[in-house]
Amino acid sequence: MHAPSQSEHARPTFPEGRSERVRRALLFVLFLNALSVALKIGVGARTGALTVLGAALESGLDMLSNAVGIFAISVAARAPDDDHPYGHEKFETLGTLGIVAFLAITCFELLRRSIEELNGVHAAPTAALLDVVLLVLSLGVNAFVVGYERRRGRALGSDLLLADAAHTASDVLVTALAIASLVLSHLGYLRADALLGMVVALIIAWSGYQILRGSIPILVDARAVDAGRLASIVATIPGVVGVRAARSRRTASGRLFAEVTILVDGSTSVSAAHDFTDEVERAIARELGTAEAIVHVEPA
Repeated sequence: MHAPSQSEHARPTFPEGRSERVRRALLFVLFLNALSVALKIGVGARTGALTVLGAALESGLDMLSNAVGIFAISVAARAPDDDHPYGHEKFETLGTLGIVAFLAITCFELLRRSIEELNGVHAAPTAALLDVVLLVLSLGVNAFVVGYERRRGRALGSDLLLADAAHTASDVLVTALAIASLVLSHLGYLRADALLGMVVALIIAWSGYQILRGSIPILVDARAVDAGRLASIVATIPGVVGVRAARSRRTASGRLFAEVTILVDGSTSVSAAHDFTDEVERAIARELGTAEAIVHVEPA
C-alpha cells in the first residue's frame, strides 16, 4: 500500500518575509559596494595601479552579483506551482553560480594584466598619501559588508548571502594587497604591483571554488542526511518492521525533503498505515529539524 501524508509537525516553517529580507539586505549591500567602487576607481585613475584597478573590478563585480542575486531571490520567492512542485529555491543557488562566473572573469583579467605588467607593457604605479587613505576607507566598507552579509545570511538561512559574503571577503584581501602594492611601489619595488596582482587572482579563484563546493550539491540533489541515520530514526517507531529505502535532499534555505519506504505488518489497515506515516514524519522533524517528509507504506 502507499500512504503518503504530510502532518502539521512536518511542515517547514521559515521567518515570514524571508525572501524580502534577503532582497533588502542585498539592496543595502549594493549601495555600499557602489561606494567602494567609486573610491577605488578614483584611486585607480590617479595611480594607474593594477591591483587597485583589479580591486575596483572586484567591487564592480560585487555590484553585478548583487543585482543578479536580487533577481534570483525574487524568482526563488515564488510559491510552488504545477511545473515546480518543490518551489523555486534552486534559482537562488543558480544565482550563486552567477557569482562564480564573475569571479572567473576577475581572475582571468588580473592574471592577464599582471603578466603584461611584468613584461613591461604597463608602467609601475605612483601614489600619494590621499590614495592610501581612500583605499583604507574602501577596505573598511568591504569589511563591514562581509560581517553584515554573514550575519544576515546565517539568520535567514540564505546561501546566496553567504556566497556573496565569501566573494566580498576576497575583496577585503584584494584591497589590502592593493594598499600594500602602492606602498611597495612607492618604496621602489616596481614589480610588486604585478606580483601581488597574481596573488589576488589566486585568492579569487579559491573563493570561486569554495562557493561551487557549497552550491553544486544542492543543484544535483546530493544526499542531505545519511540514509542509515534516516532509517535508524524511522526504525524507532513502534510497528515499523523495516525500512526499505531512505533518501533526502536539502534546499538553499536549509529545507529538508525526505522520502522513506517503511515495512509494516501485512494485516495493517489503511487507517493504521496513515497513523504510521504521521509518526514517521514527526520523528524526522523532531530529530532533523524542519522537514517535509513523504512516507510510503508497504507490507512486510
